[in-house]
Amino acid sequence: MDKVALFVDVQNVYYTARQTYGRNFDYNKFWLAATGGREVVKAFAYAIDRGDKKQYEFQNILRAIGFDVRLKPFIQRSDGSAKGDWDVGITIDVLEYADLADVVVLVSGDGDFDLLANKVRAAKGKKVEVYGVPNLTSSSLMNEASEFIPINDSLLLR
Repeated sequence: MDKVALFVDVQNVYYTARQTYGRNFDYNKFWLAATGGREVVKAFAYAIDRGDKKQYEFQNILRAIGFDVRLKPFIQRSDGSAKGDWDVGITIDVLEYADLADVVVLVSGDGDFDLLANKVRAAKGKKVEVYGVPNLTSSSLMNEASEFIPINDSLLLR
């Protein structure tokens, strides 16, 4: 049985699925697809904490599915821009936990992860599966993955 580690960029998948399909990502369907017949060694969901009740409920749903939810505070800058991405945190965790798994699953379309996917695949010898919304996933990330799995109707809430 393959061992799998899951790393989900919650903001990225939320915005890309909403922009493309007008619907939300179905974390239960994803979990079944990504973990079927595999032993889960780690599962992280990285999100921004805005402190509202609906978001807190969503985070509890993720925990109930099996994710360790990692939160960063939402930061609103004085110029009106916002900060709150998890790229460095995701990268550190993937590099730390990849050795526990045979397969690393990354849910993100962010091209910043192409070097990470290459490193995990080439240097660590792991299979890297990337789930992303096809038209909003970086081609460089898709190319560096062992396998690209498109987020489409089968992985969205009805």
